[in-house]
Amino acid sequence: MSTRRSPGRLAHVDGLRGFALLGILVVNITYLASAYHGTGLEDPGTDDPLGHGVRWLVATLFEAKFFLLFSFLFGYSFTLQIDSATRSGARFGPRFLRRLAGLFALGALHAVLLFPGDILTLYALLGLVLLAVRDLAPRAAVRTAVVVLVVTALAYGALALAVHQAGGGGTIPAGTAEHAAAATEALRGDPGSVIGVHLDQLPDVAFLLLFFQAPSAFAAFLVGLAVGRRRALADPGALLPLLRRLQVAGFTVGLAGGLVYAHASLRHPESAYQVLALGIDVLTAPLLAAAYGATMLRLFDTRRGQQALAAFAPAGRMSLTNYLGQSLVCALLFTGYGAGLVGRVHPAGVAAIAIILFVVQLAVSRWWLRGHAYGPLEWLLRAWTVLGVPPWRRTSRVS
Repeated sequence: MSTRRSPGRLAHVDGLRGFALLGILVVNITYLASAYHGTGLEDPGTDDPLGHGVRWLVATLFEAKFFLLFSFLFGYSFTLQIDSATRSGARFGPRFLRRLAGLFALGALHAVLLFPGDILTLYALLGLVLLAVRDLAPRAAVRTAVVVLVVTALAYGALALAVHQAGGGGTIPAGTAEHAAAATEALRGDPGSVIGVHLDQLPDVAFLLLFFQAPSAFAAFLVGLAVGRRRALADPGALLPLLRRLQVAGFTVGLAGGLVYAHASLRHPESAYQVLALGIDVLTAPLLAAAYGATMLRLFDTRRGQQALAAFAPAGRMSLTNYLGQSLVCALLFTGYGAGLVGRVHPAGVAAIAIILFVVQLAVSRWWLRGHAYGPLEWLLRAWTVLGVPPWRRTSRVS
């Protein structure tokens, strides 16, 4: 099975991006389906063994892992965009700044209307820093990424020590349950009520993005930049020894860190132990994310894996449309925009909805790209980026 692609487009990169979308959906939908998620409290009606098991799996295997893989691909694609601008004779700086502005605008609308946990605005801001350091040599970029992660983990360790000396924490603030219950009812209300909840949640979400996700995301940007400079993903088969080492490290140390993170988050919220676990996760989550990526690259490089690549790659090429589309569908299901099912679906049902939605997105993405050059939002963003009108329909067939 072969696909004609524009110069610089790599099927493996698209496939990895499509795979990352699945993990991001599995995490994001838990926040959209319950106003209690992340508070340290159980949503009433879901406090049973099956619900606990699903939450453990999501926290251990998915949370804080797949956004790292997506961030790595952002950094890698950054190098491909530089090459694209060079081929077309365009100035890269102004073009990329327009792209970041477009991402920020879409992310702001996404955060207010659909899901406060938006990552596009964070990417737009971190992209400014990435643009400033784009000339870093690959080794320097990787070393800087390691320093960022280590310093962040040490900061969490120091904070955990301070919390411990102050009494250890472990007490969920008074009024949390009442606030979550009120948010649940408001999310089932009219559109104005839904937007009001989102606006109320934005300060807390911004704090989480800034102090937890931003350092790790930027470190992943830098690793992606380094790998992109080396054009390493142009021939994944040549990376087999490295991919094997990443799998060993990720599925041992990375998985152990994920278990610590899940145990602290689900059993000891608001404690010094949880803060320490966040620091541990900063160091170990990249290993597990790398193991996931290595596994998929090895799979894609096999005969049977070509079928998986053909399924994931179209979704990855339409990652912006699919990312925002996931939030739109979930908002229609869980908020007053539509069915108002927030707090009414068991965690196992939420996970099933995520898988079904993603499978539908795989099929729709493949169908759409048979006749179109870009996904709908990808076309819009590219038009703004290049200040032109990109082709809407495909001019070549996909076999």
